[in-house]
Amino acid sequence: MRAVVSIGLSAAIVSVAGEQPSVLVVSQTPGQKADALPFGPFDPSSDRTLESGLRKWVGEQTQFEIGYAEQLYTFGDKGRHLTSTGSDDGDARVVSVGYLALTRPGEPKAPDTRWRGWYHYFPWEDWRQQRPPMIDGTILPALRKFVKAAPSTQAGELRGERMRLAFGEGGMSWDEEKVLERYELMYEAGLVQEFGRDSGKGGGPDLGAAMQFDHRRILATAIARLRGKMKYRPVVFELMAPSFTLLELQRTVEALSGLRLHKQNFRRLMADQGLVEGTGKFSASARGRPAELFRFRREVLRERPAPGVRLSSRR
Repeated sequence: MRAVVSIGLSAAIVSVAGEQPSVLVVSQTPGQKADALPFGPFDPSSDRTLESGLRKWVGEQTQFEIGYAEQLYTFGDKGRHLTSTGSDDGDARVVSVGYLALTRPGEPKAPDTRWRGWYHYFPWEDWRQQRPPMIDGTILPALRKFVKAAPSTQAGELRGERMRLAFGEGGMSWDEEKVLERYELMYEAGLVQEFGRDSGKGGGPDLGAAMQFDHRRILATAIARLRGKMKYRPVVFELMAPSFTLLELQRTVEALSGLRLHKQNFRRLMADQGLVEGTGKFSASARGRPAELFRFRREVLRERPAPGVRLSSRR
């Protein structure tokens, strides 16, 4: 008997408001408490392309029209896309194609649709105030046990190396782009609720909120892609208003990267890269001196091969 394969399309739709990077989520399955990304099957009889199918589903589920979108990754692991009944439909295999979409803040129109801060799902990724205490208090001790429990010396060494690379241990530095590597390692170590659900063991530590299906995995991929891409492409401006202050721009970049940046270095970077230009107008400030308003210079796309925001963290 031939195995049944279906293609699922999921969208991580990202926006930033009030220094909070958020993702649009829906309550898709009755009785499920976990959030889900907008999701639906690809219909080869009516959808001309994967992206057109995605846009159709997003519109139907959220009444939200997305702008910029790019394909992230294709996942096909057995057992990581369970149905609402908690099974994997026997021989059925869901190949999940994830997309990243960027938009400016706006109120969702559809019921059971809302913005949710992405650090709600990945609290260990936000370093803006301090190194998250859960890393040293919970995650690393559990991962060290996972390393020791490896079935062989070679497997243990591999697990230890992954832990050091993912979490910047053993003299290595924290790499904000390794979001997926951290989540996948924690999944394998049984530190996230999705592992308990998918393995049938149930439970699991309360480290960030779980999502339906493999959607937290897709969101991790989207965060990593955006953190990396904004260093060499000006995608951050897809999330900005037409005019903004340099502080607003810096706070948006910090929100996405999870890091605090050097103010003067950031402003020097903006000037050196030619990414922004003054509008001649100033923001209305309730207190203090009004700040100059800037806009994105689209000409930079023709002038430079890789215009982006290369981070210079305070840490």
